[in-house]
Parts: sequence; C-alpha cells; structure tokens
Amino acid sequence: MSSRPTVLIVDDEVRSLETLERILEDEFDIQTAENVEQARAILQSQWVQIILCDQRMPDITGVEFLKQVREQWPEVIRMIISGYTDSEDIISAVNEAGIYQFVTKPWHPDSLILLLKNAAELFELQRKNEILSIELKMSPSRLQTMADEKSQRLRDDYSCDDQIVRTPQSCMNQVCEKIRRVSPYDISVLLTGESGTGKELAARALHYNSNRWQQPFVVENCGALPDELLESELFGYKRGAFTGAVEDRAGLFERASGGTVFLDEVGEVSAAFQVKLLRVLQEGEIRPLGSSQTRQIDVRIIAATNRDLEKEVREGRFREDLYYRLATVTIQLPALRDRKMDIPLIANSILESSMKQLGKRVEGFTNETLACMQAYQWPGNVRELQNEIRHMLVMGEGKLLGADLLSPRVLRATPEADDGDIELVDGLNGTLKERVESLEARILKECLIRNRWNKSQAAKELGLSRVGLRSKLERYGLEKIEQLRDDEDMVG
Repeated sequence: MSSRPTVLIVDDEVRSLETLERILEDEFDIQTAENVEQARAILQSQWVQIILCDQRMPDITGVEFLKQVREQWPEVIRMIISGYTDSEDIISAVNEAGIYQFVTKPWHPDSLILLLKNAAELFELQRKNEILSIELKMSPSRLQTMADEKSQRLRDDYSCDDQIVRTPQSCMNQVCEKIRRVSPYDISVLLTGESGTGKELAARALHYNSNRWQQPFVVENCGALPDELLESELFGYKRGAFTGAVEDRAGLFERASGGTVFLDEVGEVSAAFQVKLLRVLQEGEIRPLGSSQTRQIDVRIIAATNRDLEKEVREGRFREDLYYRLATVTIQLPALRDRKMDIPLIANSILESSMKQLGKRVEGFTNETLACMQAYQWPGNVRELQNEIRHMLVMGEGKLLGADLLSPRVLRATPEADDGDIELVDGLNGTLKERVESLEARILKECLIRNRWNKSQAAKELGLSRVGLRSKLERYGLEKIEQLRDDEDMVG
C-alpha cells in the first residue's frame, strides 16, 4: 500500500481533471471521477483520505454529493472547488456537508497542494483521536496522565522565554516581559504590528502562560469572512436561522468557554459587526443567530491588527468604545527590520523546522548569506523570511546555503536602504557622483554573489574586462568581501 494520501478528484470537465491530476500527482495518489457514480465506486473499493469535488455538475451539486459522502464515509476529508463564492453556498457547504475547505477559482498550485497536505494531516489526526477514544474507555487514568503531559509540553512550547527566538540585546525582550506580566490577568489584550511579525505566536504565549492554559485556544480571522458567516462562526445559530441551517450549532465563543478567543485582523470588521462584538465584551453574553435567548460566555479576548486603530477611531472607521474594550493592554510587535540582531537566530530556527518538514538536511548558512539577510529590510517580516529560507533549502545543492540562492531583491539590499517601489535607488544619499558609485557597488555585489564570485562570468554579464572588474572591486572594497567568502569556503 502506498504511504502517500489518496485524493479523489470529482469533476465533469475532463480538462479540469487532467490539470488537477498533473499538478497533484507528485505529492498524492490520485483517483479521478467524471461523475458521482464513478466516485462512489472508487470510494467503495479504495481507501480514500480526501475528496476534491467541483461544485457545479450536471446532475447534482458538489455539496449535495458530499453530504451523501458524509453520511456513508464520514472520515473522508471533504473539499469543494468552485468559481462561485456566494456566501450561502459557503455556509451550506460548511454546515450540510461538513466541508473542510471551500477552494475558489482561480487557485494557485502551491496553495492547493498545501491545503491538501493540511487535509491529509487532519485525516491522520482524526484516526489518532479515534484510537485515543477507544483507549480512553479502556484505561482512562493512564490516558488522562498522558493528556496532562502533552498539555504541559504545549505550554512549555509557547513559553515567552523559549519559543520567541531572540538575542539578549533584542527589542523583543521588552515585548516578552510585557507578555509575561500581562498573561496571568484576565484582561483583553490588543496585539499590533505589521503582517508577519508573529502576533498569533504572541497570542498563544499569552494564553499558555495564563490561568486558562488548560482550556481551549481558538483562532478566528475576522478579515477572511463576510459579516454573515463571521457572525455564525462566532455566535453560533439555531436550526432554520438561514438556508442550510439544518441543526443547532454552537459558535466559537461558546465552544471556547473557559479559554481564549484570538480575533485576528479585528480592524477589518464592519461597523455593524463592531456593535455586536462590543456587546460580547461589555455583557459577556452572546445571542446565536435565530435565537431570542442570550447565553453567558466565559472567554478571554485577545485581538490583533496591522492597522493603526487609534487613527481608525479618529477618522470614524472604528468604534472608540470597542477600541478601549479591546485595548486594555496594547502590545506592539516590532518589525523584523528593527530586530536585525535576531535575524541569524530566527533564520536558523526556521531552517531547522523547514528541514524537518521538507525532509532535507543541510549544515546551515554561509556568513555571507546571513550578512545579506541582515542588510535587507524584510517588508513581509518573518513570513517573508520563512518563504525565502524554504526556497533556498529546496534549491540548494551544497552543505551550506550560499548567498547566491537568495532572491535578487535581498542581494541588492544595503543596511541603509529601505525596500520600496524603486529598490535600487531607495536610501541613497550624498552627491550625484556618490549616489551613482553606491548604486554601482550594489549592482557589482549582487552580480558577483549571483555568479558565486566567478569574476569572468560577472565581467562578461556586466560588459567589463576582467581587469576593469578587478579595479572596481578594489575601488569599492569588495575584494575584502571576496576574501572572506574564500576563507569561508575553505572552512566549509
């Protein structure tokens, strides 16, 4: 039996089936069906972990078919792919067919592969949970001890002192100290900072260092859903509240009772929804959709945004009373460009986790690579750094990841430069002659690194003689960098 997850693709369009199969066959065992009859036959004869089904088919919709699948093969992870994004379709898919993911067209191959990998992991977790449930009936005391140990390990993983990677001189030390002081107190916290600065990691640290750490921690991205769906997700609903609401469902606030709710991108919610959210914080109660009764909840709210909420309040786009309810304590997460001393540690930490995920080992980075990383401004913060490192790991062939594997935008950076629309000239100061020379030095360095310091190739690319290139290296002090690179290669 293959160790790879089996994905069943159901689509009445042959070209779509062929395209999806071609993209996914390197990662998964693929089965295809042009209609639901073929799909049922495959499900009856083979062990399928994931179904990726088109929504619009001639005889039956994808949701209707997957609703039938849910009844007969409930363990299979069900996903819908559609070019239509009507909110009622999405709600119906989630509620009636128990859809794991609603994939909209056009989709990106890498994103789709990642979604399917996550779905395969969920399938395995479901199987493990079923086994644990059986064992729990047989030996509850032993499994309770195991669960407590796992909870403690999870708490240790999100300790402010261990999980947030930083140097002794890092500006993150003040942030971690603030998290440590605030965590034990049952007050709302607002996390601010650019996208990719680690706000969710900070939220988890707040939860797992609080008195609620053994209770649920749930996450909701407020910017990813329309008001109707966001309300049903957070507050829950009664049967018949809207089309597709075939049973009562508890919302995240109710399911997280005793724990913490993390509202990411809270600055994106509409003015109408802000009023509903304010009542939760003021009264500690919710009213599910379609219900006339309110329910008391006991949750701690941690919110996050990359917007300047004080400015949003001044300009009338965010309610002042809600802002002060959310921001009992505000913690600002610094951008990665303000933590340059942390970049080598963060990069090595990301590399270690990436090697485990991708199953590929290297010894680390060259000093030149780390220096280039520290010179770059990282507008996408840690998330951008993570993508860069994974790209380097995949493309690298040696024991060390050299600077030639970095993206051109990173290679062109200097410590003084800011990443902007005009990357090459941004941050240049001085007279015209000084600016031109600085730009020339930057281009020379980027070209040499990309050509692995092969001066013949670099000179040819730049239209220079080898003697002319050598002269410019000496003029701009780049021969020193070359010598450091040579010494480093000898050590490696």
